Amino acid sequence: MQLLKNPKYKNLQLLLSAVVVISVSFVYGGNPSVFMPYVFGFEVIDIDLKNILRAIMGLYLAIGGFWVYALFREKYWETATLINILFMGGLAFGRLVSTIFDGVSPQFMVGLVLEFIFMLWGLYNLKQFGNSKMSL
Repeated sequence: MQLLKNPKYKNLQLLLSAVVVISVSFVYGGNPSVFMPYVFGFEVIDIDLKNILRAIMGLYLAIGGFWVYALFREKYWETATLINILFMGGLAFGRLVSTIFDGVSPQFMVGLVLEFIFMLWGLYNLKQFGNSKMSL
């Protein structure tokens, strides 16, 4: 835990989150007809489903892009960290609800755990490095 107290590493959580979320965005929306059967085992033929997946790609790119932007613009670090907490917490909550109602998906359990860890890491960073006006 001592490593995480070092200010040099305060951006690591945003950087890793951005790399993962931007990468996943291309899996979801890059070419859904090719990636989805290969990665998730279902066909994407309907244009509306392709549209939904590409919209998710756009959201993930925008949010991940903002996290990268905040790495270079210190005044946005707290906002980006708060958005990261909400984003990761929201994904983890949705996966938890799905696990309760739909059953365990081994493929997405890793995501649930990592999203929960990133949410907690963001909360820790905000408390450790945030200014007193915005800190939780």
